[in-house]
Amino acid sequence: MELPTDQQPTRTAPGKPARRPGRLRAVIVATLALGFVATAAGFVAFLAQLRGAELKPNRTADGIVVLTGGSSRVSDAVELLASGYGKRLLISGVHRTNGASDISRSVPDSKDWLDCCVDLDRSAVNTRSNAAETRRWAHERGFHSLIVVTSNYHMPRAIVEMSHAMPDVELIPFAVIGDKWRDEPWWTSGATLRLLLSEYAKYVAVEARVRLARLGIELAPEASELAPEPAARKPTTALAN
Repeated sequence: MELPTDQQPTRTAPGKPARRPGRLRAVIVATLALGFVATAAGFVAFLAQLRGAELKPNRTADGIVVLTGGSSRVSDAVELLASGYGKRLLISGVHRTNGASDISRSVPDSKDWLDCCVDLDRSAVNTRSNAAETRRWAHERGFHSLIVVTSNYHMPRAIVEMSHAMPDVELIPFAVIGDKWRDEPWWTSGATLRLLLSEYAKYVAVEARVRLARLGIELAPEASELAPEPAARKPTTALAN
């Protein structure tokens, strides 16, 4: 007896094997596994770039730039300036309401240097704009080498941004090591691990954007990069020169 039409077994075309849902599932699982391995390997490579101890630069530079946002970054940068590692210091990312007096209160030994050799950048709001403002400052001053001061976990992304913004300027990293980093291994602290994972994701995004830009594909250009640089822009200083 023949089965009703809607109950007849599905027949495949001659010479064509039946589709196997398991094969698609295996491809998806393999792709996810490869993605996880690649991400983990990239994270390990990112961690390998992070210094675990503060090492003074092995040479001097024309200038020093410190990116605000982490504890002791500014004090370490002022110490480098006082030790003769650079002619001037740019503090990039200073809050618009803060002035030289606020910095001197938080860094007591900085007052004399703030009066003579420190410039304040209040325009930068992120690492990309830090790089853009540092480029302007360096070009205005005629500097061809800079010591970059920021936290160790932030240094890889900062160097990528600044190298892209200033390919003609030599960058010498000085990584600041926070007390928490010294006191306990990063893998024992959930907060530190989350910070590193977040920073790694930002670093990967910046690397991708910069590599695409080198190929002529510019994603979301920075507003400051769209505007032409003024021919002679008077630098914002801690004290008028």
